[in-house]
Amino acid sequence: MKVSEARAHVRTHMQLRDAGQTNRSIVADVKSNRLHKLSRGLYVDGTEWQAAKSEGHELIRTVAAHSRMRGGSAVFVSTSAGAVQELPLPRIVLKRTHVAAPLANGQVEASAPFVARHAITIPPEDIVEVDGIPCTTLARTVADLLRTTPAETGISAIDAAMRQRAWDAETRTYDEDAAEEFRAEVARHLRSGSRGVVQARRLLAIADGRADGPGESISRLYLIELGFLRLRLQVAVPGPKGRDYHVDFGLDDVRVWGEFDGAGKYTDSALRRLGETADDVVRREKAREDWIRGVTGMRVVRWEWEHIASAEALRRRLAAFGVFPPTR
Repeated sequence: MKVSEARAHVRTHMQLRDAGQTNRSIVADVKSNRLHKLSRGLYVDGTEWQAAKSEGHELIRTVAAHSRMRGGSAVFVSTSAGAVQELPLPRIVLKRTHVAAPLANGQVEASAPFVARHAITIPPEDIVEVDGIPCTTLARTVADLLRTTPAETGISAIDAAMRQRAWDAETRTYDEDAAEEFRAEVARHLRSGSRGVVQARRLLAIADGRADGPGESISRLYLIELGFLRLRLQVAVPGPKGRDYHVDFGLDDVRVWGEFDGAGKYTDSALRRLGETADDVVRREKAREDWIRGVTGMRVVRWEWEHIASAEALRRRLAAFGVFPPTR
């Protein structure tokens, strides 16, 4: 979700009244979930709220908080900055938007209980504006997330940020130099002795912008924890009509291909080709997998979200197919 989309979903009490609603109808819409109440006088479309993921909720709250600011030098930080910069934030429950502001600056109305204010000053060089919203730079934001959120959240965020910097979707190419430059930018924000810096540096070392979404990022994190030492991402396999197929993971230690299947791969119409049904997707995927197995002589093992609930869950999934990490 982008800032502009989030803004379109937020409504003030006055805007709802101007659109013809009464106080009674607003209360009724909140009770029936047609509206979600953020705080006194601030609402969001109920359908959009229910459909949004964790980062979507955070972005909506951030946009709402920004609309109530009365000037000053407040800067959105941490998960709020991540949401503004379109980073995924899985495996974390978010209830408040985070603002860095010296006392008496960048005040947000007291009627916004979802705002957590941090009395710190962000250096000017660490501040950017994204669609009018002041927040920490991408590198500073990622460094903060690596330190302060669960490893699964942190790796998903830095992979996505690195993908923004280094991945070309049209050519499916990865700019290693751009990726390393961004890695160095993030590293400069990780001071020795600060909270969470050990985890942050560990995740920074394995970050890879080739990961196509949090499912692949978390899968890779767990594969490494399980002891798979040689992993390749988005591996190209020559296809039957001159176009490459791409496999999520090459588990080169055990000569197995790994594929993470997101929940919407077969059911979400937005992810299908024009005119395709879910059955068409299944048939296409089967033909693709048969080709990859036949050409490479390597098995394909698939897993879904339920299989990356933990590293142990992924270990059990792989073991069910006779796939085990190499003996050290």
